[in-house]
Amino acid sequence: MTSRPIRPGRLAPERSLRQRLTARGSVLRRLDWPLLLAALALSALSTLLVYSATRGRTVLTHGDPYYFLLRNIMNTGIGLGLALAAVWVGHQRLRGAVPLLYALSVLATAAVLTPLGATINGARSWIQLGGGFSVQPSEFTKITIALGMAAALASRVDSGEALRPDHRSVVRALGVAALPVLVILLMPDLGSVMVLAVIVLAALLASGAPGRWIGGLLGAGVLGCVLVWQLGILDTYQINRFAAFANPALDPYGVGYNTNQARIAIGSGGLTGAGLFHGPQTTGQFVPEQQTDFIFTVAGEELGFAGAGAIILLIGVVLWRGCRIARGTDELYGAVVAAAVVAWFAFQAFENIGMTLGIMPVTGLPLPFVSYGGSSMFAAWIGIGLLQSIRVRRPVSA
Repeated sequence: MTSRPIRPGRLAPERSLRQRLTARGSVLRRLDWPLLLAALALSALSTLLVYSATRGRTVLTHGDPYYFLLRNIMNTGIGLGLALAAVWVGHQRLRGAVPLLYALSVLATAAVLTPLGATINGARSWIQLGGGFSVQPSEFTKITIALGMAAALASRVDSGEALRPDHRSVVRALGVAALPVLVILLMPDLGSVMVLAVIVLAALLASGAPGRWIGGLLGAGVLGCVLVWQLGILDTYQINRFAAFANPALDPYGVGYNTNQARIAIGSGGLTGAGLFHGPQTTGQFVPEQQTDFIFTVAGEELGFAGAGAIILLIGVVLWRGCRIARGTDELYGAVVAAAVVAWFAFQAFENIGMTLGIMPVTGLPLPFVSYGGSSMFAAWIGIGLLQSIRVRRPVSA
């Protein structure tokens, strides 16, 4: 049976939903699927590893072995929703909302220093919401600093007034980062400060800012570390962590206990591991904070070198695709945002995995997409949403 021809003057039938979604210029076709699938795979592994690390810890789970499993699934679902919202709104629309988002993030971060704040593991970085839920505002500060610095650095370049950021643009961008960094230093949350410093450097490098600013910031960073140490800004637990990193044999049953047990867990995994849910160190609950800071030890012990290597490979795919997005966009604003997000993921993953292997000091930074924690999961997926937004909105021919 042949279809009837469309008579002149009649409108062509509207394309089906499937045709619209799969058209060459559609959002689905333009998404970076390797990036999305790698992040999804990491979150799926997170669910298994978090469950393995917590199912036997009755004190933490309040007697419910599925307590952290269900919450991790919920966190991942919310994170995906936030990523979709970031793609739908678009990084360019968010550019106009940067002042509001920045103000809200600074106020929320400062609220941690008020009676609303809660101290967990020595750091006053959380706000308790009740019902067992809490939020860590410094995680979202990473996003607002990336957006704010990108807007400041690209303002004159994207409008065609300049070929690269001038000194005034750099000063404005550094001003955006300065206030939240100072607030987070007062907590003190040294790990988050380190991540923000990497974001700042990545934003300046990606924008093509004058090289003297990079050198000056590196010098100021070294001077700042010396002052922080000399002025006694660090808490005792942070000083002890650095001491244990410098001397792994120092107090193996005290301050060095976490890292020693982490290395034992990873070293015992061999090539293929002891099997999921069968790691002696994990089931014996020898590694503290294993669902958060030391989640990589579960992979090393139960999935072995193959499983741990797969996590590193998936993180590498996320970083690789993020770099391609940064290079493929024709706007400086998008390039700076993408570079900042990639630098954030790269440094945080290196620091987290490095501290479990004993090659980096313990700072309490989560492993992106893998460690348990709502705030870190939400922020990481918003980062993915920003990368996808930059990818989707570049010219179709690119």
